[in-house]
Amino acid sequence: MGKGQSVVGPYRRLFNRPGVKGFVIAGFFGRMPMSMLGIGIVLLVEALTDSYAMAGAVAATVSVTFAVAAPLSGRLVDRYGQARIAVPLVLTHGVSLSGLMLCGGLGAPAWTLFVTGALAGASALSLGSLVRARWSHLLGRSDDLHVAFSFESIADEVIFVAGPALVTALATSVSPYAGLVVALVSTVIGTVAFAMQRGTEPPIIPKGESSRSPITIPGVALLSCVFLAVGSVFGSVDLITVAFAEEHGAKAAAGLLLSVIAMGSLLSGLWYGARRWKSSMRSRFVTTLGIFALGVSPFALIEHVGVMAPFMFLAGLAVSPTLITGYSLIERLVPARLLTEGMAWLSTAVGFGVALGSWAAGRLTDLYGSSNAYIFPLGCALLAVAVGVGGFAWLRPPVLQEQS
Repeated sequence: MGKGQSVVGPYRRLFNRPGVKGFVIAGFFGRMPMSMLGIGIVLLVEALTDSYAMAGAVAATVSVTFAVAAPLSGRLVDRYGQARIAVPLVLTHGVSLSGLMLCGGLGAPAWTLFVTGALAGASALSLGSLVRARWSHLLGRSDDLHVAFSFESIADEVIFVAGPALVTALATSVSPYAGLVVALVSTVIGTVAFAMQRGTEPPIIPKGESSRSPITIPGVALLSCVFLAVGSVFGSVDLITVAFAEEHGAKAAAGLLLSVIAMGSLLSGLWYGARRWKSSMRSRFVTTLGIFALGVSPFALIEHVGVMAPFMFLAGLAVSPTLITGYSLIERLVPARLLTEGMAWLSTAVGFGVALGSWAAGRLTDLYGSSNAYIFPLGCALLAVAVGVGGFAWLRPPVLQEQS
């Protein structure tokens, strides 16, 4: 980054382009519920059934069906265009989520919650992939694309800081339904508004050019494996941290600790995106994975909530740079006509990782306590490093060769 250039300067330059502000704002509100849906369902179903087991099972159904369907919806978007797929999907999602709330409120059989939850998850759109695809279409492979992906990572962190707090406050102080209603309205209005902005929409794939799935590209498969491990870290740390705070008599501090991670990620993303990097993208990726593993490593040794907070902040500093570089590598590895599906595979990998991490962390915490359970996310982080380093050669873009 040149002398005298402010951190916000590169970001300000992005928004001077016509049409950008509209799709960015709509995309932000359209994907705001990605951090609200799971916890909103847990709070509602638990309030209606008095069972955390039922609430967790329904929320897990939504997460898994979304993870399975995301690449398919991404492929449809690449093939038929964002507007033609996004609008029907988000309307289906809205109807399904409304059905879930209605079935719960009417005391319908438990299976109806799983059916409507599965439909809601399968029709949930990975809107962040669509937003990034628009940036790629507008900016090509210029330096500004790195800044744009960094901005989107920052937006995601803001969502993950604000979303859970908002849905919890609404569900506990207004109505068990209130959090999900706000999430539903936000995603429907935001996604429809996003889809209506056709001037920045990427072109569709001509017939006969979409047979190959991006997951068959070795680099994409490798990144998906890395993001599966990274997602397992996210899912396990969230659950273990709640148990850690409760074991130390400060359960209310769990949300603060998790917000500290997100804050570290937000700040590092802002800085990372504003810099012009000379090192290769794949070198930066394995470096940030290593820093991420290093940041997680002290958790199992800490026995005080106040001491845990600064270490979680330090671990969070590696999150945004890892995600930013991973999505940037996908943009280089995948043909433009398959970009949305390629990015959706990363969302799928993270989604499965979060589900796996939450399940494993729950079992380990019950058996060995929270501090010992922190060994699991450390193992997942080290696995991500090992896979990234082992497949380093596969991360080289096939056309534009980076410096090694």
